[in-house]
Amino acid sequence: MTLVKCPRCDLNYITPDQKYCKVCQREMKGEGSQDEVELCSICNEAPALPGKDVCLFCLKEINKSNNEDTDEVEPTGMDANNIGDMDDVSSMDEIIPDGEDDEESQEYDGMEKELSLEDVREDEERGAEDEEEEEF
Repeated sequence: MTLVKCPRCDLNYITPDQKYCKVCQREMKGEGSQDEVELCSICNEAPALPGKDVCLFCLKEINKSNNEDTDEVEPTGMDANNIGDMDDVSSMDEIIPDGEDDEESQEYDGMEKELSLEDVREDEERGAEDEEEEEF
């Protein structure tokens, strides 16, 4: 049995005896896919906005309460007016870590010098020679 693409949508496959795929037949009959309407997670009465889980009324109420809360909060003291009072980065002291040698820093100390391609090849050849000697 050979399958052919639907001549209407060119997506779904149908048998040669069918005229259109099931999806196209439903669309032509006017039975489009009906998406379930999600209700608001707060009031469970009104439909939720697309991409949100709350309705328009509840969203407005949430925004109102958030605006009231932010009005009551004291400002942190950082605003555009006092940013210029801050010290420049160039005048700040550099933070130098303690001289403790931990395992990670010791592990990567040898990586500081760059190896040339020839050095890498030589190391690989020495490793291959060592493995051959161990096999005998």
